[in-house]
Amino acid sequence: MKKIKILFQGDSITDAGRDRRNYYNLGFGYPKYAAEKLVAKYPDVDFEFINLGISGTRTGQLFDRFTPDCINIGADIVSILIGINDIWHRYEYEMVPTTDEQLALNYRCMLDRLKNETNAKILMLQPFTEGERQARMRADVERAKIIVNDLAEKYADAYVKLDDLMHADENYGKPDHFTPDGVHPNPTGAEFIAKLYVEAISPLIDEILSNK
Repeated sequence: MKKIKILFQGDSITDAGRDRRNYYNLGFGYPKYAAEKLVAKYPDVDFEFINLGISGTRTGQLFDRFTPDCINIGADIVSILIGINDIWHRYEYEMVPTTDEQLALNYRCMLDRLKNETNAKILMLQPFTEGERQARMRADVERAKIIVNDLAEKYADAYVKLDDLMHADENYGKPDHFTPDGVHPNPTGAEFIAKLYVEAISPLIDEILSNK
């Protein structure tokens, strides 16, 4: 049976209540749903799913732990959903804010390391917000999307334009449809992300399988 190792990396949206004592515990969010769908879709693949998302993580903090929590994992595919805390923490917490320029630098340096130090395929997901609860952050999110879109064009083997697709969904705008607070997905939101995740990652899995 062919083996594929997939690493989920990011913040609380990826963490999703996982047991951090066991990095095979996927939590209750989109990694869990995506893993279930992939196992069903590829019954002849021995998947190793690892979730190292940590709640509250900004790009700088992910950069700081990037060697043990990403480079050293030796994943075949690394997926990254990061950036919303760089924005949200400008409003919610009294700490040194991450500028747009620093967000771009942090993210680019991580992607450079993945390209130069590993053979992993890279799946990136666009940061998002939903609805009016986080309307104050909307302009910041739009600027961050431009940064991440540009990085994805250069580095990503697959890219999920999550914010764009969420806003284009026919259910967008219904109160708390995808998230209760505009950022953290409920089960409907996690399922929505997982579906897009599987669609994006499947060609990468197919390519890896064809070369094994």
